Amino acid sequence: MRLLSPGSLLLVTVFAVLLFGGKRLPDAARALGRSLRILKSEGKALRREFDSGREAAAPPSGSAAAPAEPDRVVKAAPGASRTDRAA
Repeated sequence: MRLLSPGSLLLVTVFAVLLFGGKRLPDAARALGRSLRILKSEGKALRREFDSGREAAAPPSGSAAAPAEPDRVVKAAPGASRTDRAA
């Protein structure tokens, strides 16, 4: 199934021309293109920052693994039913 049929593309184009007008339509398309470009570059920068932070937090290979943290027991409040207690 196609996302947009030719008829719906024509309808969207006519609606855009009526909404923005013939003279402002190229400017609106240009502004949308700039916005998408900025969004894409910011997404890439965020992904790079996330990946570099994840690599810095990873323990170096070949070293002894840190001891595991013991499980913590959560106690239920007095009078709580059995279903309210944490597993």
